[in-house]
Amino acid sequence: MKKSFISFILIACCIACTGNHKKTSYMAQENETLVRLETTMGDITVKLYEETPKHKENFLKLAKEGTYDSTLFHRVIKNFMIQAGDPLSKTATDTTSNLGSGDVGYTIPAEFNPKFFHKKGVLAAARQGDEVNPKKESSGCQFYIVTGRKFSEAQMINMENQLNEARLDSVFQGLARNHMKDIYKMRKANDMDGLMALQDKLEAQAKEMVDKEPALKFTREQIEAYTTVGGAPHLDGNYTVFGEVVEGIEVVDKIGAVKTNRADRPEKDVRILKVVVLD
Repeated sequence: MKKSFISFILIACCIACTGNHKKTSYMAQENETLVRLETTMGDITVKLYEETPKHKENFLKLAKEGTYDSTLFHRVIKNFMIQAGDPLSKTATDTTSNLGSGDVGYTIPAEFNPKFFHKKGVLAAARQGDEVNPKKESSGCQFYIVTGRKFSEAQMINMENQLNEARLDSVFQGLARNHMKDIYKMRKANDMDGLMALQDKLEAQAKEMVDKEPALKFTREQIEAYTTVGGAPHLDGNYTVFGEVVEGIEVVDKIGAVKTNRADRPEKDVRILKVVVLD
């Protein structure tokens, strides 16, 4: 995991920063909460998890207040996810408009639950990156639905190793950010010995910190899901999953296949007309 301070670059990849009822054929179990997203491409019914109460209650609150009505699926990446919930998208008329930064003025504490992971069809909360959001708190309004892709077991094992290495790298970079003044000072003085000594020290600290927690290991349930229905396993443990599609996954697939521009925004608007909480 050698890092070079000479070319030290931080790269943050995140999903930023996310009356009359029609009948649904899905039969809700006792205590299940269903919400229908009525879109210009069809209806999507999602079940909200009881085990993520903060996200559930917030989503219901925004749905009842009409916050999501007329918003766009402003970010669509094929074989990955479809993202919506930006209030600014309600009035965006130009497809070149920069969307994804809108919010409702607050975040939701992360509610990670190992039983919920990023298989195809789950509903999860977008958020800002770790560099400004180390607690991984969720956006107060933006969300995404996973489309993902299928993986082989060999790919899952390889990804497991990569994610553990990435976790070590993330801790290292966090430690390095706390020493940027020293790093810049030594670089300016061309103090290569000092840079290498600090690098070795921080690498040892990062490894010690990471070793205190169990290494990431996909469960048999995760492997089965990702090799059959597919998903986005690299997001597990970093974004809160708080629901899943129970009806209308074919609509999700249609949205996920639309043509997009360079900013991943659909060239033809895909709009959420209304979000309805089902009784």
